[in-house]
Amino acid sequence: MTPEELNAARGRIVADVAADGLRVLFCGINPSLTTAVTGHHFAHPGNRFWPVLHRSGFTPRQLRPAEQGELLGLGLGITNVVARATARADELDAEEFRKGGADLTAKVERLAPQWLAVVGITAYRTAFGKPKARIGRQERTIGGARVWALPNPSGLNAHWTVQSMAEEYARLREAVLDCSSPPGGCAHPPLPAGRPTVGPALTD
Repeated sequence: MTPEELNAARGRIVADVAADGLRVLFCGINPSLTTAVTGHHFAHPGNRFWPVLHRSGFTPRQLRPAEQGELLGLGLGITNVVARATARADELDAEEFRKGGADLTAKVERLAPQWLAVVGITAYRTAFGKPKARIGRQERTIGGARVWALPNPSGLNAHWTVQSMAEEYARLREAVLDCSSPPGGCAHPPLPAGRPTVGPALTD
């Protein structure tokens, strides 16, 4: 895609991959310009979301961004804290995050996922007024969903490798497999069986 196409995508809104009653609604910070051009979440070549999702055991193979619709059959979905696309997340201000947090809460109340997984601890802290929050399971619920804060898979997040992120995402997967709610058990097909394939990092 050309620089002109990317620039024209600034501020564009990208449709969620979502449905009622998901196991996990993954929530990114906001769409990249590559995502805005393609309509596919986590589409930037340097973003590690899709390999991490596979290596942590959530998907039976590594999906391409264009295959994002296949997540729904696994009870998984994708949304964002802030809907508008930017070149970098630091182009967003605190007020946008707070408004995004309120909008996200209303969305979660409507869709009723079991878990909300916010992909980016800084975004979670700002959007929900939790400045001391750490990566992992949170004490609170949002819109009735249990909450897990995950590391941001952007290639700019050099503190986390594919391997270390996959280990954290796998912790969430284990909590999901516990399937302690809703009453009557899980309404979706089983997540991929076996242990997550956490190991040496894959290339993006």
